[in-house]
Amino acid sequence: MPLISRFRRSARPMPDTPARPGGAGRDIVETAGVALAALCLFVVAQRLWNLPHPVFQLCVVTVAVVLFPLRRRWPEAVLLVLAVLAGAATVVGPTTAATAYTVALDTALPRHRVRLLGGASLLIIASGTATGPSCGPGSAIYGLELGLVLAATAVVVPGLVGTVYGQQARLLRALRERGDAAEQARRFADSEARTHERSRIAAEMHDLVGHRLSLISLHAGGLELALDQAAPELREEAVLVRRTTREAMRELRQALGVLGPLGRDTGPDTLTDATGTRADVEALVAESRGGGIAVRLEWSGPDLDACPARVRRAVHRVVREALTNVHRYASAAHVTVRVEQDDRTVRVTVRNGASPASAGTPSETGTGRGLTGLRERVELLGGTFEAGALPPGGFQVVADIPAQPDDEVVWKPSGGGVEASPSAATNAAAALSREPRTAGALTLALGAVALWVLMTLAIALVYGQPRHSARPVEPRLGMSYQELKGVFDSPAVRAAATGHEPPRPAGTLGCVYPAAGPGPRPGAFDITRYCFNAAQRLISIDRFSVPSVRDTPPWETP
Repeated sequence: MPLISRFRRSARPMPDTPARPGGAGRDIVETAGVALAALCLFVVAQRLWNLPHPVFQLCVVTVAVVLFPLRRRWPEAVLLVLAVLAGAATVVGPTTAATAYTVALDTALPRHRVRLLGGASLLIIASGTATGPSCGPGSAIYGLELGLVLAATAVVVPGLVGTVYGQQARLLRALRERGDAAEQARRFADSEARTHERSRIAAEMHDLVGHRLSLISLHAGGLELALDQAAPELREEAVLVRRTTREAMRELRQALGVLGPLGRDTGPDTLTDATGTRADVEALVAESRGGGIAVRLEWSGPDLDACPARVRRAVHRVVREALTNVHRYASAAHVTVRVEQDDRTVRVTVRNGASPASAGTPSETGTGRGLTGLRERVELLGGTFEAGALPPGGFQVVADIPAQPDDEVVWKPSGGGVEASPSAATNAAAALSREPRTAGALTLALGAVALWVLMTLAIALVYGQPRHSARPVEPRLGMSYQELKGVFDSPAVRAAATGHEPPRPAGTLGCVYPAAGPGPRPGAFDITRYCFNAAQRLISIDRFSVPSVRDTPPWETP
């Protein structure tokens, strides 16, 4: 009982074992399949090998088929019981094999799985040895042989196959979960980068709108002083404008105060009216040259001072982030910054070649959050953004920004399907896994048929041997010729004995000279002669030696 309890604890399926599709319908199909395999084995054994105790064998098959559906609830107990039954009744082998496969498939701990399969193998060998003389092919030796054959074909081989499939399923599940976690982490990182970029844009709005509201408040204060004497009846309107402007400033600060620290690209020192113009881009390029980067600026079209501030700041952010990435990952590469403007679009292209310094080693990879933020900023303006490696080596960033974007903010997720829902990914994975699942089912079916054939052939080797070997009859005087089975006359031995045999006893009717063996000395061989009287009774057994005949040509005789 402690051993069975240990098997019960060790072989119980792990909690993360996935539920198999099909439910009760699949259990019915599997039970019918193992019952059919057992009956086919019974028919073959009955017709070819004269299976002993057929009624007992059928009763054991019935019990095994009834126990088979319980293998998932009590896997260790069902496997051990079926191992005992298989040792007593050979036709239970297919049912035991299917159970061993299922138990090995569901048991995750290797040590416990080895204990369970090893215990089942020992039980099937012990049961076959014990029941061999009464229910099996004959003696205990034949029962032991049958137990060894069934242990290999009904426990070990299916257990190994189930172990491989179970480990593969658990590995694929772990890899799938790891991939899902990595994808979710990437989506969170992209979402954080987009949120951070929107916070930057909100801070820039605070600087711009706050500056304009400050001017309005200043002019409203001057208007209030001017109207104090010129038109006192309009002074209250100027006061209302100034107070409303101040209240708007306070509400704007409160609304944007939750954004927290927003980095070095906000504030009046950076966000000026010159941000994003040609002079600003040239300053960024000159700063990179001062850091040791070979940068060339190509400008096509007029300056961007006539474009809206959000367009110029987007241009500034694209150029600055791209050059920052070059400083981090390709500091020895040549860089080209190209700004092209027409009436509708401002295109910014930053391209760097392969870095000679890192040609022999893989370059460091970044998080991609900066590029995600750039994509968010450009797409909020209604533009497009592309970034990726070049076939000959290097990297390229291309941003197409509308020169006069709509006043409405374009709120949309970033391109490339980054925000794909988990349910859509799950459905796609399920659709892709249908064909491999069908192929796996066909492979298992072919493997089951091959294992059944192997089990049948292995059992045939045991049942095909003679079950009762008769001892050779020892010749005795007085025995009849018919009782001397296996004693045949050899004409060659009779001819060799002529002239060298002792006299025949009186009353001899005839003698038989069976095949002779080598004699006690070289050049001679022994002959046994059986002489019979007229009643065909053995009256004499004579043994004598005769010289052997030379087999060399006469001209080679010395």
